[in-house]
Amino acid sequence: MPGFATHDDADSPALEAFLLGRVGFEPCLELQRRLAEDVAGRDDGQIALVVCEHEPLITVGRAGSPLDVARGSRALKSRQIEVRWVARGGGSMLHCPGQLAIYPIVPLRWHGLSVGEYLDRLLAAVVETLDDLRIPARVPPRRFGVWGRTGQLAAVGIGVRRGVTHHGIWLNVCPPMGLFKLLDTDPAEGTPMSCLAAERRGHVRMGTVRSALVPHLAETLRCGRYHLHSGHRYLRAGRRHRAAGP
Repeated sequence: MPGFATHDDADSPALEAFLLGRVGFEPCLELQRRLAEDVAGRDDGQIALVVCEHEPLITVGRAGSPLDVARGSRALKSRQIEVRWVARGGGSMLHCPGQLAIYPIVPLRWHGLSVGEYLDRLLAAVVETLDDLRIPARVPPRRFGVWGRTGQLAAVGIGVRRGVTHHGIWLNVCPPMGLFKLLDTDPAEGTPMSCLAAERRGHVRMGTVRSALVPHLAETLRCGRYHLHSGHRYLRAGRRHRAAGP
């Protein structure tokens, strides 16, 4: 997939966006680690962005609890859904196909951003993306995530290691909503999880959401140009390595 720029500001940082389709959670974590090393070693403020979907699993962040998944443990086992404890903010979250995982890899110090400022920009980019899609959305005070008319549309949970961000935000586009009942936790004081398909009362194409999202992320993170890639060499190398193994 060819790259292109938002405008001709060659002196400003670039956002390199990797649109990966469906990717396993562990390979995606490793890719984020590798990209964070690359970004941290540069002096031009480049930002990497991983956009993908995952097979069904539950991740539990620093604000989560084993109790979040206790009631649904039997259903989780019957569906063979993995539960992972991860080093990020936020609580317990369910991931599945139809949910867009958005992982910006940002050198905060280079961009002069605090963690709070970065979160504000990340959430603003998602709200602006949904506005393009004619889906009114908001970030309520003292809540982390994006809400629409029908409920919570996106959950956020970031990690920062050596000044570089990982993890990010998960936007429900058209997931099987019944899976969210496996979590014994409400996202925010009883507010139900929802998705863009419910907001629109019809089908929403994942490709349409991705196409709208990347320019807004580039703009809110002050990148003068962005480039799109349909894969990443680290993932291809990993697949070759596994194929050659015993």
